Amino acid sequence: MGRLPFDPDKTRAKRAAAAKGDPAPSQAAPAWSVSELAARIGDALSRGLPGAVRVEGEISGLRDRTHAYFDLKDAGAVVSCVMFASSVRKSGVTLENGVSLIATGRVEFYAPSGRTSLIIDKVELRGRGALEAQFRALCDELRGLGWFDPARKRPLPTFPRRVAVVTSRTGAALQDVLDTARRRCPAVEFLIVDARVQGSGAAGEVASAIDALGAARERLGIDAILVTRGGGSMEDLWAFNERVVAEAIVRCPAPVVAAIGHETDTTIAELVADERCATPTQAAVRLVPDRGDLTRQLGSLAGRLHMRTERALAWERERALGLESRLASGVRTGLRDARVRLLEGAGRLERQRPAAAQARREARWAAAAQRLEFAVRRRVLGVDLVGVEGRLHRVASRRLRDAGRKAHALERELKAMGPFAVLERGYSWTEKPGGGLVRSPGDVAPGDRVITRLADGSFGSVVEGDGVGPATPPRTPAARPSRVKRRPSGRGQMDLFGERG
Repeated sequence: MGRLPFDPDKTRAKRAAAAKGDPAPSQAAPAWSVSELAARIGDALSRGLPGAVRVEGEISGLRDRTHAYFDLKDAGAVVSCVMFASSVRKSGVTLENGVSLIATGRVEFYAPSGRTSLIIDKVELRGRGALEAQFRALCDELRGLGWFDPARKRPLPTFPRRVAVVTSRTGAALQDVLDTARRRCPAVEFLIVDARVQGSGAAGEVASAIDALGAARERLGIDAILVTRGGGSMEDLWAFNERVVAEAIVRCPAPVVAAIGHETDTTIAELVADERCATPTQAAVRLVPDRGDLTRQLGSLAGRLHMRTERALAWERERALGLESRLASGVRTGLRDARVRLLEGAGRLERQRPAAAQARREARWAAAAQRLEFAVRRRVLGVDLVGVEGRLHRVASRRLRDAGRKAHALERELKAMGPFAVLERGYSWTEKPGGGLVRSPGDVAPGDRVITRLADGSFGSVVEGDGVGPATPPRTPAARPSRVKRRPSGRGQMDLFGERG
């Protein structure tokens, strides 16, 4: 069955007016303007509500401009609120979404925008608001003690061997941590410490677990501690805002990582921890190295180590070669110096030997004997032997020079009369097959291969014919008259040594 058409007579207002017997609006009175209706609404609100009302609700949709605009809501309704900047400053309360409070103010209808708003003069925190105030007070105290100071916090291990996790064994946060760690590096071990993370007594259990792990750190081989749990309301997370948990984290000798709730949640345990992570998964990523990154890092380190090793070996090799060269040079220099010293010592030793001393004495005696002989001859013969010796030396030198000149002249004549000089004048000679010169036709037979030599080479030929006829006697050069070198006549008389007086 299809939908029936719209019937304005069947609307709820039409039926209500008909039931009361009232006439239709178009028949009862003239229409109001929008301004008139807005004025009547404002008048009705001012007469129907007290001048000041107290409303309890939760802040949502906070818009923090010059003034604070937000909504107060509960399970069934929402009221728009305005709190002017002066009232916000006087209240001393930090307005945040989710904070429960009691607002005191007046209801006004703002005609230009057609909005009804609660103009709030003051607020009182309720529920989470009270916890928020307690949280801020403890934060101020611990900040004054320096527990939030980054300089106090310890660095996390680069590659932990074992990590202790303080959390509920049944919580989802533990599984997130273990799954992430298993994917990144299965070599890292995890020690699970079960503790309540919510409700009465949870803070004491968490603090005791941290203290016990810190005391047994060396024995258990723990390199870091992770305190974590999943998200929840501020009341659910309140155990990690207790001072006892903050004290246990600060005095723990092992680095502590805290990951409480969701990314928007902040607890005191996270503020005093050595490292704060937004989620349990992020905490596992921060603590456990990635094996892929480790593999690449090891490869890079191996490459750099190989390069540096090769460079160091090359440097040491060059240094060894330089040392070897300098050592060899030093050894050679040392050997040379030692050899020189040895020769000098041997010379000194040789000079000190009796035979050497005797030889020197004999040489001195021989020289003395020669001088004595010269003196005796000069005395006996009356001849200046020293002058005679000088003249004898000059005569011998002159005769050696003359003999050399004669030898050169004979060499030139011999060369001019040699066979090669004849060849240079256009002649040649022929050699028989067995060697020797061909002096007549009878020295060769037809078919013999002979060699004819010229001044600048030779060539071969084959003999033809019978080779008859008398051989032409070889021409002999005419004898040349010998040249007699005459000595120039002199007028002086030659002495015993060929010198003229």
